[in-house]
Amino acid sequence: MNTQINTSHPYIGMWVTEDGYIRHELLPNGRYDEARGNRKSAYQGSYTLAGDHIEYVDDTGFTADGDFIDGVLYHAGMVLYRENQ
Repeated sequence: MNTQINTSHPYIGMWVTEDGYIRHELLPNGRYDEARGNRKSAYQGSYTLAGDHIEYVDDTGFTADGDFIDGVLYHAGMVLYRENQ
């Protein structure tokens, strides 16, 4: 299965909580890397996109999902914003 996502896809990149504590980096190869506070790579795994919906499977097998609504990622009770580049 090809999990490569177009690098110009609008959801590829860094998403952060308002306080910057949680940072999700969505990589174009269908992988993500989540940092929490000073803990880099606290969680890693794969993700798939279907429209504005995202499904996560971390490397331990834990699953979660979220939705992009009006440029904001709502995921597992968290609200993440696109990091300005």
